This record gives sequence, structure tokens and C-alpha cells, in this order.
Amino acid sequence: MGVSRRRLLISDFIMSFMWVWSSVLIKMFVHTILGYGAHDLKGEILKHAISVINMFLFALLVKATKGGAYNPLTILSGAISGDLTNFIFTVATRIPAQVFGSITGVRFIIAAFPNIGRGPVLSIDIHRGALTEGCLTFAIVSISLGLSRRSRASTFMKTWISSLSKLTLHILGSDLTGGCMNPASVMGWAYARGDHITKEHIHVYWLAPIQATLLAVWTFNLLVSPSKDEEAKKREKKSE
Repeated sequence: MGVSRRRLLISDFIMSFMWVWSSVLIKMFVHTILGYGAHDLKGEILKHAISVINMFLFALLVKATKGGAYNPLTILSGAISGDLTNFIFTVATRIPAQVFGSITGVRFIIAAFPNIGRGPVLSIDIHRGALTEGCLTFAIVSISLGLSRRSRASTFMKTWISSLSKLTLHILGSDLTGGCMNPASVMGWAYARGDHITKEHIHVYWLAPIQATLLAVWTFNLLVSPSKDEEAKKREKKSE
């Protein structure tokens, strides 16, 4: 395994660890330190604003680590369209690194704050839960793929659109499944609760998002023609 791949694995682990911590720290800052109630409008607005800033910070970390990630769906959507070696590396090593980072992060959270909560919990039946997570995932993956093709758009604008989209979709699904769209993060909390191998967890938070990601990539490639940069890269590979 090359140095760059080892660096990616370490980055995935650390960023996944940081991601589960960031969501908890934001809630603690708004509700515990500032004292806003659970359904206080000002508190909710502040929490969502900080969440957007947090997503900007993680976007900077992705650049700083040259491709590090904290969400399996993000790297899976790219690996599907890539070569077989990259796909195997993503599925066999990068996604497990993210899961392990999330599990480790949640364990540290519970050790530091035993009464912090239980994380995302399914509040509807398994079929509607799988449909909800699948639809949310399909939407965010499609948006992400669309933004990746907009080469003329600034990085700030792409991150702004992506952050607001994730936040909106999260709010829509928060009362049903938690609106996670991140199997690794959910796995961290489910492992801590001991229900990480249940049918509900596997179907709703793993199978449905993965199937939605595959469908989103296939649909996007079917409807949207490849960019000029991608066509140029393919020609270079053929010429080699």
C-alpha cells in the first residue's frame, strides 16, 4: 500500500472521529452552554448556522488531506465510476476506516458525557425508514455529482450549495430516521447501543443508502453527458 493511500486511511479515520464529535459539541454549545431549549426557534436557527460553518470547515479538511472523507457514500459514488482497483480499495479499506473512526469517536463521547443521548433512532417502520434514507441519499448524491461537474463554479459556492442541501435534507428526515445520510456515523452510535447488527439498522442505514447511491450515479451518468475534462482524461488513457 502506497504512502498516499495510507494517508487517506488515516485521514478518513480522523475525520470520521471528528465528525461525530462535532455534531455533539454543536448541540452541547447551543443547548447546554447557551441554554436554549430543544424546540427554541432561536436555538434551532443558531444550531443550523453553526452546522453550515462546520461543514465548511470539513470541506477545508477534505482539501487539506487531499481527499480524506467522513462519509462512505461520498467516496462510494466516486469509486463506482472509477477503476476496479480503486473500488476495492474504497470498499475494503476506506469505508471500514471511517466506520472504525466513528465507533471510536462515539465511545470517547459516551465515556466523557454518559448522558449525552443515543444518537439517531428509527421512529417509523423499517420499510418507510429505508425509503426515507434512500430518497434523502439519492437527492444529496445527485446534487453532489451535479456540483462536481460545474467546473466554473467557485469552491465557496459549491460548498455553500452542498451544505444547505445537506442541512435541508437532514431537517426533512430528522424526525423519521435522523436524516443521517452517513452509514459510518450511524454505525458508531448503533454499535454503542448494541443494535448495529439488527435488520432495521442494516436495511435502513446501509442497504438503502448504498442502493440509492448506485441508482443516483447510474441515473446521473445516463442523463448528463460527461464534461470536457473527463473526456480529455479518457482520451489520454486510451492514447497511453
